Amino acid sequence: MYEILLPVDDDTDRAAAQARYVSGLPGETDELSVTVAHAYRDDSRGTGDDRFDEESPGVIEATDILSAAGITVEQRELYVPVAESIVDLSDELDADEVVLCGRKRSPAGKALFGSVTQSVALESSVPVTIVPVEHTPSNQ
Repeated sequence: MYEILLPVDDDTDRAAAQARYVSGLPGETDELSVTVAHAYRDDSRGTGDDRFDEESPGVIEATDILSAAGITVEQRELYVPVAESIVDLSDELDADEVVLCGRKRSPAGKALFGSVTQSVALESSVPVTIVPVEHTPSNQ
């Protein structure tokens, strides 16, 4: 079984791009297992427990796309700091790949606030795929 960690926030466009990338991977869907992990944007909601926010639009979007493709989906919650949480969950799940969708930021914004995508790519022990929001697989 090929295990993919798909961290999402509430942005449906990014979540859809990530899910479309995964659903377009070659091979049989029964060979894939995807964990959709919800990351909050602010510190006030991420409490560090595994209770899942089923109301997240990003989670709903990604789960719907993956389920429609016949892919097994599990759901988890991420704690703050998000980048560290993604790396830790990837290790815990023994994931084969992490699939992220970056967002456009100015160089100053990256320097001041950091980049979760960049941090995960640098710290992860498994391959990290970063898809653009515009990603559309060639087979769809």
